[in-house]
Amino acid sequence: MTIFQSYSVDTLAQAGRLGTSTLFEASGIATSSVDPAIRTVWPGAVAAGPAFPLQCSPGDNLAIHIAMEKAPRGAVLVIDAQGFVAGYWGEVLTVAAEAAGIAGLVIDGGVRDIAALRERRFPVFARGISMRGTIKASAPSVGKPVSLAGTPVAPGDLVVADDDGVLVLPDYAVADTLTRSQSRFEKEAAMMEKLKDGQTTLDLLGLSKWRDG
Repeated sequence: MTIFQSYSVDTLAQAGRLGTSTLFEASGIATSSVDPAIRTVWPGAVAAGPAFPLQCSPGDNLAIHIAMEKAPRGAVLVIDAQGFVAGYWGEVLTVAAEAAGIAGLVIDGGVRDIAALRERRFPVFARGISMRGTIKASAPSVGKPVSLAGTPVAPGDLVVADDDGVLVLPDYAVADTLTRSQSRFEKEAAMMEKLKDGQTTLDLLGLSKWRDG
């Protein structure tokens, strides 16, 4: 039986505040960065939570409906739809997700009803948008590890997604990555204050030898 990792409210808030770019640079895990073609469908969306992975057959969203009854509150659904762009998800499933306490959706596939998703402010990150609907005939995998466009995702891994992209951190790496990310954030904040005072990035990054190059 899979033990589903949970994270504190403070951990999730910190991860969302630090952002995917800082977390990725601090993690040192190349595979944690999801294919950049999988992006937010409305600007400003942020999601952070433990992954609940599942796999859909191309053009078939039955696994999603099953997952809606199994995923813990606060989870981010991570769906391997093998890059097939169809309307696996729309307004109806968004309302269901809100009622179930789902924190967001990441799908290597397509979604629709974008105006409604934007109005409801539900965080959705997808490969594409399509008005084309799906059938409900098969559920290859629900709640088991998947490969999301080459990024491994296990139940309970930390998913963080924002305008810069989608990051998946193995649960064992979360604490150290947050510590390093916070240090990186504070270092960059100090650097920006020095830039406001007139110093340059060449000086601050030790690149002054290239000034006359």
